[in-house]
Amino acid sequence: MSASREPVRAAVRTAARRAGDGPAAVSHDESHAVVERLGAALSLAGFPPMPSRVFAALLVDDDGRMTAAELSEELSVSAAAVSGAVRYLGHVGLLRRERERGGRKDVFVVLDDAWHGALTSTDQIYAPIIAALSDGVQHLGAETAAGARLQLSQEFLEFVTVEMSGIIHRWDAYKRAR
Repeated sequence: MSASREPVRAAVRTAARRAGDGPAAVSHDESHAVVERLGAALSLAGFPPMPSRVFAALLVDDDGRMTAAELSEELSVSAAAVSGAVRYLGHVGLLRRERERGGRKDVFVVLDDAWHGALTSTDQIYAPIIAALSDGVQHLGAETAAGARLQLSQEFLEFVTVEMSGIIHRWDAYKRAR
């Protein structure tokens, strides 16, 4: 964590604890261990390793906001590695880029409910795949084995797209009730 931000964050956490309205502070060693475990789990699930670690670092960070330099320092990686990771994470909708208040540096921000937006962007995720599958079925013919596989894949993704709307509504209701 950047030396310049840590005293401010520690003071905010201490003030929040004293006021009784904030979570207890987590040590840097504990948060680093969580980042590495979560990053490894995301990698095992198929995410590229560096974006996994960057996403985990942002999720674990108290305010979910870090500059490229802070991410590089926190993860002990090069600026180029961070650059590629944030580009990937922005593309899949797991973070957004903002300008640092009063400055020229970019700040990378993860939303508290980051998975919601990333996994429910069915138009961006599934529409191009469905269109390519449909094109493949037309070219190969639905009566061929390959065409039938493509057709089944297309139907599954169309099903998921329709069902995602219901999942979003149930999730929103769940969040309101918790």
